[in-house]
Order: sequence, then structure tokens, then C-alpha cells
Amino acid sequence: MLTAQQKPARPNLLPPSSIEEQPGVKLLFYSHYFAPSIGGVETIVLSLACGLAEVRTRDGLPEFKLTLVTETPAENFDDRLLPFRVLRQPSLVQLLQTIHSSDIIHVAGPALSPLLLGLLTRKSVVIEHHGFQTICPTGQLLIEPSSVPCPGHFMAGRHLQCLRCRSDNNWLNSWKLWLLTFIRRFLCSRVATNIMPTVWLNGLVHLPNALTIPHGIESKIRGSESPHSPGPPLIIFQGRLVTTKGLPVLLEAVSLLRSENRVLELMVIGDGPERSAIEELAKKLQLSSCLRFVGRIVAAALDSTLRKASIVVVPSLAGEVFGLVLAENMSRGLPVVASDVGCFTEVLGDAGLTFRAGDAKDLARQIGRLLDDSVLRSALGSRARRRIFENYRRSHMIEMHAQLYRRLYGAKES
Repeated sequence: MLTAQQKPARPNLLPPSSIEEQPGVKLLFYSHYFAPSIGGVETIVLSLACGLAEVRTRDGLPEFKLTLVTETPAENFDDRLLPFRVLRQPSLVQLLQTIHSSDIIHVAGPALSPLLLGLLTRKSVVIEHHGFQTICPTGQLLIEPSSVPCPGHFMAGRHLQCLRCRSDNNWLNSWKLWLLTFIRRFLCSRVATNIMPTVWLNGLVHLPNALTIPHGIESKIRGSESPHSPGPPLIIFQGRLVTTKGLPVLLEAVSLLRSENRVLELMVIGDGPERSAIEELAKKLQLSSCLRFVGRIVAAALDSTLRKASIVVVPSLAGEVFGLVLAENMSRGLPVVASDVGCFTEVLGDAGLTFRAGDAKDLARQIGRLLDDSVLRSALGSRARRRIFENYRRSHMIEMHAQLYRRLYGAKES
């Protein structure tokens, strides 16, 4: 995964004024969150934008003149290293001017301001969906506060259930989120293209002009697991420490495995607002002796750590539309156990094991299968790596987007 500590593959050696003078399709990317913020949306947007900036015409000129707009402050991130212009925290007038001067508007998620302004100025607007904001007021497809996956109340017309789905007593905020879901859905039904990263999400959202373009994964390197590695098998969780990621389910599963006298280690990579509560749960389950919280780690250290992993577990309850952590660790050739949410089963295919989301006993059973069968672990790891390279290459993601923009620009010109 690209992080704020990583530099893009090709630094920008041209000053902003030179970039402005370059010919090409004027492409505006809007992403509310961007580097140095770290997350799945930020990773995909940065990877895609850098890739599109490298696309050349037959004459060797940049095909896309890209400007990225974001609400994320730069902090210590150097935008000059990127091969495109970055506009941070623009005023409404600046945003309107940038949209007006662009040919195509690409919005990462249905953000209202760029979406509405793009439609009002009659631009070709593309929405890439990274969440469930058009079918769920909270955007997570999770019933709060019970942390149970939502069966789709909004799309089924059970709107009272949506209004009750909140983690506090703020009824006004619940009504606001509910109304905004209708507005987002109305606006997204009028854009040129709705891009979905999975067929599963497309089937849930049911928006017109939909196109499935899977996220693309950078090649990951992992050394072969030694059958004589010292120490107990290492199970890894990688992700943000929030309810939707399902880490408590994994802790309960590890507790069940230890009650069977299995020896193992669990490493938690990542941080988040619920870390203290999760650490308290780990103490309650008496996992302190086999559990390590290592927080966020830089890319080089992450690759080194994951070379030692025996199994990666992705126990998310909801909120996932693709599963970037899942795909990246598949590309490393690691055996993966994931919850059976729809996007995970689509990306994983037959190259890993799944368990019933939220079911710690089922998760413990699947982990136990892999711990007992090194041949199965090796076979799944090889199959996972091959599946990612055959179906989820970064180059394919970039070319599919480029083809879409060419089609939209050609239609506009004609």
C-alpha cells in the first residue's frame, strides 16, 4: 500500500507553470482525503493519478493534464514530488474555476460540491465509488451500535430502520444523513459514468451508466516461507482499528485456538480510535503473552514484517467495497482468511478461505485448518498471487480509466 512516507515512482521535474502549458485532456481528480492521510481511498487515488500522469500520446506528450483537488492539508508532504498539480483546501470559487477549466471531472466518492458543480457546468462527471454513500446514510452498511451487517434497509425502503441506525441520540444528524443519501443518489444517476471496483458493489448500488473497473495492485515481494522458521506461527491483522474492521472477532478466535492448546502469535498492524478498547478486550481474553500491537509502520518495514507471516486474517464486518489489504497480501503470496462479505469473496475467488462475518468460532476453525496443513497454506498463497496478477494489475486499472476518459472526451468533442 502506498503511504505518505513513500514517494511516487516518477517525480515531477517540471514546474507547475510548465505543466499548465502541456497539451492533453484536462482531467480533474477530486478526493476529499489524500496524502499524507493514509487509507484505501488515498492509496488508490494516488496510484491511479500517478499512473495517468505517465500516459503518453504517440508523440510522447502527456495525454492527460491532471489536477488533483483535496480538502486534506499538506502538512509535511511535498506536493512538488508528484507528477501532477495539487490544489488543497480550495475556496468554492477556486473549485468552480478549476472545474470550469477542466474537460472531465473524476470524483472519488459522491462528494456533493464537485458533483453538483460539475453537473451544473455540464462537464463529463465520473464518480468512482469507494463506499456505500448512495445506499446507506452512514456509508458503512453496518447497523449501529450492534455492529451487525445491514441487509440493505435503505434500498428496501425500510427508512425508519435507517433513521434509528446511529451510535448516539442525535436525531437531527440521522435525518440529515438520510436526506443526503437521496440527494447523492439523485446526482449520481445523472453523471456520465459510475465506476465500481467490484461486480458485487454494482449489484448493490443499482445506478445507471455503471462500469466495473477493479482496483489495481502494485507488485509485492515476499520471500518463501521456510518450513523451519523458528518460533510459533505468526497471524497478522492489518488495518485501521475501528468497529467495521472486525478485530475483536479475530481476538475471540485466537482465544478459542489457545484454549485448544495451540501455540501461535498475533500481530496487529495499524492504529485507530478504538485501540484502547481493543487492548482492554485482549487483556480480558488473556492474550497479552501472544499479542503485539505495532501501530503503523512504513512500507519497507511492512514488507519485511509480512515476510514472516504464516496467515493474514481480514475479518471485516462491513464497510468494504473491494478489500485493498486483502488483495495486497494476496499479491505477496500469503494465505488469507477473510470474512464472507461480498467484495472479499469476489476478489479472493478460490485462492483463500472465508468464514461467516462476525463468527469467531468459524474463523477459529478456518485458521486451524491452515495451521494444520502447510501444503494448503503454500497452495493458497501461490494461487492468490497468480489470481491478483491475472485479474487485478495496476496497469489494467490505469488503461481502463484512460479508455473511459478518451471515450468521454471524444464524445464531447464530436
